[in-house]
Amino acid sequence: MKVSGFTFIRNAVKYDYPVVEAITSILPLCDEFVVAVGNSDDATRQLIEGIGSPKIRIIDTIWDDSLREGGRVLAVETDKAFDALSGDSDWAFYIQGDEVLHEKYHQPLKDAMLKWREIPEVEGLLLNYLHFYGSYDYVGDSRRWYRREVRIIRNDKSIRSYRDAQGFRKDGRPLNVKAVEATMYHYGWVKPPEAQQAKQEN
Repeated sequence: MKVSGFTFIRNAVKYDYPVVEAITSILPLCDEFVVAVGNSDDATRQLIEGIGSPKIRIIDTIWDDSLREGGRVLAVETDKAFDALSGDSDWAFYIQGDEVLHEKYHQPLKDAMLKWREIPEVEGLLLNYLHFYGSYDYVGDSRRWYRREVRIIRNDKSIRSYRDAQGFRKDGRPLNVKAVEATMYHYGWVKPPEAQQAKQEN
């Protein structure tokens, strides 16, 4: 079984994204990892290079800022990274720059990928989410925050990132997925107020 990881990032240093932690949290499960690094005003590319893993391949991208409204540009950048994955991978593991997977979930996810590998009707795996808010001591429980998301998908390039890159679709429909008892930690709302404001504005 071959697994490819992928993500996109821009201005990680400027906006304090834990992208290194994000990538390295799933890297042990991946045979390769593609990072789409957008045109940044900081040392984001050097940050990714500094991980120093031979599994990582960087592709340089230019964000289409006309697609920022509604977050469409995030889906476009996700697809760029996905499309750059090797064609012989069975699964593609997606993570965003403010998410981290605890190592205790590595084995359950590996087992699930092996279990469903030969069943093509299963197009993805669904993970639980825990949203930290304000600090690492508080967990958000707002209904508007997603509780589960697809983060592992078939390496099928007809699958596309959806809306603001929170999910995936194939031919316009939701994927057929299986839930896994594994939880992704989301730290997107754990920032000093001024950094959070800057992130929202940019």
